[in-house]
Amino acid sequence: MNKIAAFGEILFDIYANSKSLGGAPLNFIYHINKLTGSGRIISRVGKDPLGREAIDFLNSEGILTESIQIDDELPTGTAVISLNEKGEPTFDIEQNRAYDFIKINEENRIRIAQITECLYFGSLAQRNDVSRKSLQSFFNKHPKYFFDVNIRQKFYTKEILSKSLNVANVVKLNFDELKLLEKLYFNEESDLQTASKNLIEKFNIEMLAVTKGAGGSVMFRDGKVDEYKPEPWKVIDTVGAGDAFASITCIGYLHELELKKINKLANEFASQICLINGALPKDDNIYNRFKEEIYK
Repeated sequence: MNKIAAFGEILFDIYANSKSLGGAPLNFIYHINKLTGSGRIISRVGKDPLGREAIDFLNSEGILTESIQIDDELPTGTAVISLNEKGEPTFDIEQNRAYDFIKINEENRIRIAQITECLYFGSLAQRNDVSRKSLQSFFNKHPKYFFDVNIRQKFYTKEILSKSLNVANVVKLNFDELKLLEKLYFNEESDLQTASKNLIEKFNIEMLAVTKGAGGSVMFRDGKVDEYKPEPWKVIDTVGAGDAFASITCIGYLHELELKKINKLANEFASQICLINGALPKDDNIYNRFKEEIYK
């Protein structure tokens, strides 16, 4: 069993009339736990009702929480979400939140590194130097790294992206993020496959997944390319679809599944998440079919 950990934000998505627990690392590790029976998140929440709610929820779901810190002063993260007519979200992410100040001492770093086979991380939790330094203290210590680019607003720099891409075995990003990276590193515009192959070569990436929303995704590994476009579906809410996609991609990569199979399952799982409100299913039955497909 591969032991997977996620580093980064725990936050609540705030809608017009409701709220839901989220943050890409939390959504990702929630799915990982449901699909593999194991998962750990390294994060920080406030000493407030939202922080308590988050930890209580994770404990109730069997997700390891001993690596979640409590901040006595800063509040738990929040992101105000607006959905357009296609169910696509825009985010207004509050700054100076607890997850910006994740602290890792050497003892904790060594302990976590010893029990983690793959570390998932993104770019948002690196916007503050405290959490960024904590995350980067894990770099070059693990067998495998999964970088889910997940650019939000202007919370990134070329240096942060470069360090992340250089350590990553697997990179997942959407088409707009691919075009941004192409402009940053190559100062040119080319087709998806050319831009992807340039990125793979520059950063020695083992596996790359480029998502295109309803247009599916393209995956690259070991010189192979697979493109998958799902059947059209009725979208309720796309929040968390990318995190669902990432979870299947990570497991498929670690289990060395055929690229075509990983791509198909990742898209189909993401499609299922688009059929519910919020990022996390309330019904565990959604996972049964995917567990059977992965492990058969």
